[in-house]
Amino acid sequence: MSQCFDVFNGDADGICALLQLRKAEPRPSKLVTGVKRDISLLQNVDAKAGDKVVVLDISMDKNATDLQRLLDAGAEVLYVDHHFPGTIPQHPHLKATINENADTCTSVLVNGLLKGAYKEWAITGAFGDNLKKTARGLAAQTDLSDTQIDQLEALGTYINYNGYGPSLDDLHFTPAALFETLNQADGPFDFIENNPDFIKLETGYREDMAKAASLEPLHANTCTAVFMLPNEAWARRVSGVYSNDLTVNNPDRAHAVITAKADGDYLVSVRAPLSNKTGAVDLCRQFPTGGGRAAAAGINSLPASQLQEFIDKFSHFYGH
Repeated sequence: MSQCFDVFNGDADGICALLQLRKAEPRPSKLVTGVKRDISLLQNVDAKAGDKVVVLDISMDKNATDLQRLLDAGAEVLYVDHHFPGTIPQHPHLKATINENADTCTSVLVNGLLKGAYKEWAITGAFGDNLKKTARGLAAQTDLSDTQIDQLEALGTYINYNGYGPSLDDLHFTPAALFETLNQADGPFDFIENNPDFIKLETGYREDMAKAASLEPLHANTCTAVFMLPNEAWARRVSGVYSNDLTVNNPDRAHAVITAKADGDYLVSVRAPLSNKTGAVDLCRQFPTGGGRAAAAGINSLPASQLQEFIDKFSHFYGH
């Protein structure tokens, strides 16, 4: 008997991309996901001939070996993503929609594949990925009010916030559980208005961001700024959305948010300036656990011995 696997990033973009697909084609599937930084997800999939695998918002380059393994086994794979893909296999069982444009995301690409059938979820996902201009461009194609657009922006931000942290224990909801809850809702506004989980996300976000508001930068000038977060659960949860907020509030400046880890190493989030959304992934890939995309990238485990090297490279990279 054939199986279906839905493999998706645990952030707002991955979740909202899958919501669109499962609203369009409801079907039972095994959910394979994790925290936002957990992107080598295809290693957790054991599919065979006749099985269907959907892969959303994780780098093909980081999953190349396992993707080829699944294709060789006869699985049919739909792959939609906006990260660096490496070499895309040419295979009759692979349908790939990959677009690295800095102004798109997986939710927007799925919206295109579905011809806008579930645009409210695509808008939510784009807001969650900090693509505010893209999200508002999609919203302009609808009859949503300004208040409703603001609600989708908040929801996307909260879903994205929920995905950060080195382990599922740091999150308010596991991404799989949050997807299931959202999928049961009639749409984003039904979830916002009728589900107490929305209040839990909103409250957690506001409390954590209030703690981050008092942070002073390690270094800041007109071109770059570096912030250090402590090894605490609230800090691990806000690292990504805090980076996004810094970028929105200082669009001509690049930002690095560095979070201390229990093992003594660091988790790094890098945001290119909104006015020049380039280079973040090129910088982060100079370190072994780095990856991402041009506008937003990160390093999963930066050795403490390389902290100053990273800060120097970051400052030089965006300092001119």
